Amino acid sequence: MSTPNRHPPSSPSRPTLSPNPNPNRSHSNSIHRTTSRNTIADALRHARSREEQETLLDENDEPNDDEDDDDDGDEEEELGTGQANGNCGHEQLGIYRTIHRIRRLVIASIDDPYTLEQLKSPHINFVIVRPLVERLYDPGDISTIYCLLVNRYQFLRDQSYQAHHSTVKITRASLCELIAARILRRFDEDNPGRPGLLLLANILVAGFEPFQNAPEEVLEGSHQAARWAKQKRSSTEGKLTALEVAIISESKLFLSSSACQKVIESVYLGRIVYTPMSFIDIIPDQYKRKPISLYDPRKAPILNQYRLIVPRTRNIIEVCQFMILLALYISTLMNRNDEKFTTLEAVFCVYAAGWVLDEFASILEHGWHVHTQNLWSFLDVTFVGIYTVYFALRMHGLARGDLEEGRQALDVLSIAAPILLPRLAFNLMPENMLFLSLRAMMGDFMVLTLLAVWCFAGFLLAMKWLSRWGAPQDGTAPDSITISKWMLWIWFGLDGTGIQRSVDFHLIWGPTMMILFAFLGNTLFLTILVSMLSNTFSKIVADATAEIQFRRAVLTFEGVKSDAIFAYRPPFNILALLLLLPLKPLLSPRYFHKLNVLCVRVLNCPILLLISLHERRNLWHNPKTARRGRKNSLTRHGKSEWWYWTRWNPHGDIQAVFDLEPPKGFIEEIERADEVNDDVLANGILGGGETR
Repeated sequence: MSTPNRHPPSSPSRPTLSPNPNPNRSHSNSIHRTTSRNTIADALRHARSREEQETLLDENDEPNDDEDDDDDGDEEEELGTGQANGNCGHEQLGIYRTIHRIRRLVIASIDDPYTLEQLKSPHINFVIVRPLVERLYDPGDISTIYCLLVNRYQFLRDQSYQAHHSTVKITRASLCELIAARILRRFDEDNPGRPGLLLLANILVAGFEPFQNAPEEVLEGSHQAARWAKQKRSSTEGKLTALEVAIISESKLFLSSSACQKVIESVYLGRIVYTPMSFIDIIPDQYKRKPISLYDPRKAPILNQYRLIVPRTRNIIEVCQFMILLALYISTLMNRNDEKFTTLEAVFCVYAAGWVLDEFASILEHGWHVHTQNLWSFLDVTFVGIYTVYFALRMHGLARGDLEEGRQALDVLSIAAPILLPRLAFNLMPENMLFLSLRAMMGDFMVLTLLAVWCFAGFLLAMKWLSRWGAPQDGTAPDSITISKWMLWIWFGLDGTGIQRSVDFHLIWGPTMMILFAFLGNTLFLTILVSMLSNTFSKIVADATAEIQFRRAVLTFEGVKSDAIFAYRPPFNILALLLLLPLKPLLSPRYFHKLNVLCVRVLNCPILLLISLHERRNLWHNPKTARRGRKNSLTRHGKSEWWYWTRWNPHGDIQAVFDLEPPKGFIEEIERADEVNDDVLANGILGGGETR
């Protein structure tokens, strides 16, 4: 480990961690953070400012996004005017310079491998982490978090190519993640309330480009940089967000931080809205894009089609869609008809095709890497493969009139049952430790099994070749399938037929090969497999909170969609693909947008009404609404309806006392009393007296 005093400032080969170039700023910030919470009353006031994030905007407040200024329910500028989600307003940030500056500082700071726990230790935190945080934190630069996570991703990528420096690279990647979490926490501490929440959202979900403000020689010497230079600065093409980089680099410490989770929760609930950058849009409708803003449901239209891409709403709708798919699947196979293509099977085929199209669009939206981080993505991809094979066989059999081929198609569809039923459990309990560990353990199991099959294939070939020259008792040599079954039974300890028949291959080498395989496969391999799976499970359990919050971040990020096809429920997304996509080149962007909005609102009218009614009442916490609801809930006897339910529970009053907020005057009286107590306590300490 290199310290700030390890290399003298005159050394030209390695940069040093000199004090912050702006000591006044860091000193004032540290004094502010030290003195801002020196009393209980100050801490309470700070907590109240944070609670404003949960409070609905007042009637006289200026809204952050006016949703009803036109007939489409939004007033965002057209794409290219500099108001859409991107790095608009931050074109002056030197992202290219910041990325390489961070890389030089981290390389100069870390020469030896350390674990994440060691990096958090007081000594290393004081010598390395805190000076880097003070140096890199800039209240006016929201791209620092993005640049740190980009460096983490590159360090992790380098360690796979430089084996002799792999542990040091991992340490540097962990340091970048730790510094990013600390800087994000400082942004959160210095910017409370709704403006601070909006600032954190811009830090995490605004799009940035690594070649921004790079030198001309760099732009001329790199193909990627030249491609970026030809694009407009307001374009969202090729830009990534800090949240996406954190997901693909699996920065679980950063994603589990309180500041990051605050933004993730707000995006998941729909309090923060924006139009994300997408990889490929099947039905592109980019006439209007939503900027990063706080959503006010009272100023939004009743039928707001943008609420269909809110992650929480999207997740509920996807669960309902999958339950419909599962019901149609079970009904189709329970009423199976090998000789006739029934109406029920036709309905299942059409609906499943729409569901597969939705899954395919999800992969194109954020890319394969992000999609596979989803908890149940491997189940979805497996079902897509099974359905594709079934549909191709079924249609080919119907076209040729081949009943046997149609029967085989339904047999292929039957094997999807072990995929669909667990998938529903994954949806309903996504944070269950069993499913979190099962997904990771399945990956290890598949890798080790494939390696074992590859290695043990040599035993199969040896026995097959021995069987050609042996003298079997029945005069026939066992084929490869029979030998494989014997080996598989020995592998799992089910049957010893292979060992008994091994003398048929060769009197000496046959039993030798089978017994050797039994020792290696049944004993050594299974021991290694159990050890690996136990190690994987223990790691997940030891850091269960970070794992759950990481999966929650993936679900939230992937739930925000920009492709217009996600606003159409299966199987209407197939109709939208067939009807709207051909009209795209024939209509202007404005009229195509109006047509798309009209179709979405007509098809989703009941869903949009329910969403609007729910969010106007429950999206943000409104004390006025709570008090009005409390008055309306009083019965003629003066007791609330809630009391009649909780009286049957001896502990119901504990929950009921927190359901309604105390009056404002009551809170102010408590704060005045706390301020008096703080003054007494401070005078006692400063005067050297004893305070009891």
